[in-house]
Amino acid sequence: MQPTESHRRYWRKNLVVTAVLLLIWFAVTFGVSYFARALSFTFLGWPFSFWVGAQGALLVYCLIIGFYAWYMNRLDIAHDVADEED
Repeated sequence: MQPTESHRRYWRKNLVVTAVLLLIWFAVTFGVSYFARALSFTFLGWPFSFWVGAQGALLVYCLIIGFYAWYMNRLDIAHDVADEED
C-alpha cells in the first residue's frame, strides 16, 4: 500500500518539527554549559550559568514536550489521523 500525499506531508512536517526541537534541546543542553563562563552575571542571587543549568534547562525541556504534544495534536487533526474520542 502506497502512502498518500497527505501522509507524506504529515511525516515531513513531523520530521521537521522534531529536528527543530532537537536542535533547541542540543543548544540548551550543551550550548549553555559550553558558554557558562561567559554567562557570569547574577540572576536571583545565583550565577546565571548555574541557574540555567539547574532550573532553566528543565523549564525548556518541559516547554519542548508541551509544544510537541500540542503541535502533533493539531497536525493529527489537520491530516485526519487523530485518535477518535469516545
